[in-house]
Amino acid sequence: MKKIAVMTSGGDAPGMNAAIRTVVRKGIYEKLEVIGIQRGFQGLVASDFIPMELGSVADIIHRGGTILRTARAPEFLQKEYQLRAVYNLHQQHIDAVIVIGGGGSFQGAHVLLQHGIKVIGLPGTIDNDITGTDSCIGFDTAVNNVIEAVNKVRDTAMSHERIYVIEVMGRTSGHIALAAGLAGGAESILVPEIPYNLGDICTRIRRGIDRGKLHSIIIVAEGAASALEVGKALEEQLQMDIRVTVLGHIQRGGTPTAFDRIFASQIASTAVDLLLAGTFDVMVGLKNNHISITPLVDVLSQKKPLAIDLYRLAEVLSI
Repeated sequence: MKKIAVMTSGGDAPGMNAAIRTVVRKGIYEKLEVIGIQRGFQGLVASDFIPMELGSVADIIHRGGTILRTARAPEFLQKEYQLRAVYNLHQQHIDAVIVIGGGGSFQGAHVLLQHGIKVIGLPGTIDNDITGTDSCIGFDTAVNNVIEAVNKVRDTAMSHERIYVIEVMGRTSGHIALAAGLAGGAESILVPEIPYNLGDICTRIRRGIDRGKLHSIIIVAEGAASALEVGKALEEQLQMDIRVTVLGHIQRGGTPTAFDRIFASQIASTAVDLLLAGTFDVMVGLKNNHISITPLVDVLSQKKPLAIDLYRLAEVLSI
């Protein structure tokens, strides 16, 4: 193992830069040459490679996003582009690639493996929907971004005695909605994994009003429902003033939390160690506060379940 590459793919996530920084500096410490692949699999196909030095990753650990940038690359599904990517890696004499991203990125990594390229995956997605790890790079920061917004909205909701429906990211998973809803004291949490009943939400709101509650917060994952439609339906049934806030991409940005920085650094360092030891075709994550190693095929074949115990707890606490 003499030369490795690192890339970020799919949606950006706060903490990716911490992972890139660790791969580069740990790699150089271990006498490896490190190459950065820009714009994910799109850059891999275009041979958009840059040499990484110690100074390349200076002053980035606190920055959100990814200095290597990222892009969607649907063309990588075609064998022609896969072979071009493999050719580019061979031309650069790259021995292994560390891929930081989510499920789609790991599918691309598995394709590289099938073409004989050594790969290791690092889970980087705010959706936190990757099995084999309790958290993904960026999830903690995204949840804290949502909590900060909910706290501010709650001030206005309380002042005007209103109900606010807040839409958060999560097309196929409700991990952000659940974590933010529980930590933010939401009255109802709508997630894609569990069907919701509008009547139950109305009952909960009315029960709060009967005991003197002046406002309510409803958290909706984008994959569960449209916050605008939920707000309209609640307004019709309750005959109350309902306001809707869609947080959008503000959840992705900003300074990564200490947890995301440390977590990203730990798993990136482990990834370099594994490559040096001859281990690849795995994802490095965190389970029960310990570094975990999961075969990529298992990561790709399983869907991470929602923490139902936390969902039930949120229901109990919103009584």
